Amino acid sequence: MSFTPLHGLHAFAVVARHRGFSAAARELGVSPSALSQSVRQLEERLGVVLLSRTTRSVAPTEVGARLLERSGVPLERALEGLRTVVHEAGELTGTVRLSVPELVTEHVLAPIVARFLEAHPRVALEIDVDSRRVDLVREGYDAGVRMENIPKDMIRSRLGAPFRLLVVGAPSYLARHGEPLKPEDLLRHRCLGMRAASGQAHPWELERGRRVWKVPVKPVLLCDERGARLALVEAGVGLGYVAEPEVEQHLARGTLRPVLEAYAARVPGLFLYYPSRRQASPAFRAFVECVQRHRRP
Repeated sequence: MSFTPLHGLHAFAVVARHRGFSAAARELGVSPSALSQSVRQLEERLGVVLLSRTTRSVAPTEVGARLLERSGVPLERALEGLRTVVHEAGELTGTVRLSVPELVTEHVLAPIVARFLEAHPRVALEIDVDSRRVDLVREGYDAGVRMENIPKDMIRSRLGAPFRLLVVGAPSYLARHGEPLKPEDLLRHRCLGMRAASGQAHPWELERGRRVWKVPVKPVLLCDERGARLALVEAGVGLGYVAEPEVEQHLARGTLRPVLEAYAARVPGLFLYYPSRRQASPAFRAFVECVQRHRRP
């Protein structure tokens, strides 16, 4: 990373925002060592210490905090000007980092990503497939995807229509064990589940009218990998709790059947969400525009 005062100031600002070099380096597409060197060069040129570094944390010093306060808006304007020049020249470049659940990658994002990369071949996409809830800013992601519980300070963009969450089983399993007729019956069935954020099995939510059941199933098998869990349900190991879009083909082929369909919970859909920050890159803004044009109806 070659040094210029503006370059060094930008590096310092990103590290200070992330409170660490690793996440900042991912955002800027450089190595942590190169980023650290850039900040050190700025400190040497100014003759002050801007960041307080320990083995566990990085934080602006008093001088660094004052510099951030005074340079924040002018720095954003200068960087936006540079981004605009590149964007207007038709040379859209950069990296867009996303954290999304496995279901979203296969059934929703794949066609959008294909169109985006065809339109912008010099932009790189990094998609981390992970069902955990991430801190977008701290971990250096541009955006994530969720069904619900999106922080209020985030912007959201719909990816698709509302859908149902179904309890499904293979015909072979249902022939051996019968069908559950009410939510409480699930407690007596073999269920295949996944872990919630607490580390325990995720409860299965069902609803009918205004009543909601959160059934604390005790799975005979816990598997957080969607494809493997669905294959085991299809093999007749037990019942599964799935989003309807991921089993449409299985239902059409008859390899899976829905049960308790009158109690199927409805969710508002999937949403791309991202921080409301002015310094979003042109590459990411172009990706959001592509999502809005090509999302599923």
